[in-house]
Amino acid sequence: MYGIKNCDTIKKARKWLEAEAIDYRFHDYKKEGTDEALFKEWLSSLGWEAVINRRGTTWRKLPEDQRANMDNASALTAMLENPSIIKRPLLEHNGKKILGFKADEYENIFK
Repeated sequence: MYGIKNCDTIKKARKWLEAEAIDYRFHDYKKEGTDEALFKEWLSSLGWEAVINRRGTTWRKLPEDQRANMDNASALTAMLENPSIIKRPLLEHNGKKILGFKADEYENIFK
């Protein structure tokens, strides 16, 4: 699981995983840094529209022209400069990538 420790959605996802006794590894971008190759792979497989959180303040703080002209390359730059712009959590499990947290979706994945 990738994200930022203080994110409320991360907290919910981690709480759910722990309540279900599911082992996981958490990578905190703020403490452990970012990985350009990993971000490129996410953008390639999921697309910037899915990976970038367009509801958060980080997105709203971007200049209008940058938001209007976003593509995978500019999304990568934004992700590396400020990983808070990445939708959270991003969970990798059995080769699948799951963005966000919904208890019923996690239930289907792990049960």
